[in-house]
Amino acid sequence: MQRDLLPIVEGTTVMTKHGSVRTDHILFIAAGAFSSTKPADLIPELQGRFPIRVELDALGEAELRRILVEPRNALVAQYTALLATDGLVLEFGEDAIDELAAVAHQVNSRSENIGARRLHTVMERLLEDVLFDAPESGGPGLRVDRAFVKGRLAALAADEDLSKFIL
Repeated sequence: MQRDLLPIVEGTTVMTKHGSVRTDHILFIAAGAFSSTKPADLIPELQGRFPIRVELDALGEAELRRILVEPRNALVAQYTALLATDGLVLEFGEDAIDELAAVAHQVNSRSENIGARRLHTVMERLLEDVLFDAPESGGPGLRVDRAFVKGRLAALAADEDLSKFIL
């Protein structure tokens, strides 16, 4: 993979469906969640092309909470809209959002830290039964609170082996 990236980063002509693109004067910025890699894992040629490396701090509960609610396409808003298509009103309490962030942070700190991506798997696991039953539920709505989150996720989050594979 690294050898395949090298010509593009060094400057070449790449064919696209819209024509050719020369990469000689394109600034490339590489980013990702490389929790277990070191700069020495890159081939020397790529190390030279990406000379500045910045390690970011792991996301804390406060950041995970903000990610759940603040972006325009936040997970809480996505799931609320998804269930609204089946006529189910989904409402998250502040305590539920705090608990979701805490569970994601706890699992990230105990197993592989995949950052904010953990929130998606936590939300999927939390709402899988609701998502499955929503078309037939016919109920007016569901309020998700701390007790609901703990009831659905506590045992899973506590089992380190299980959470490693499911969350």
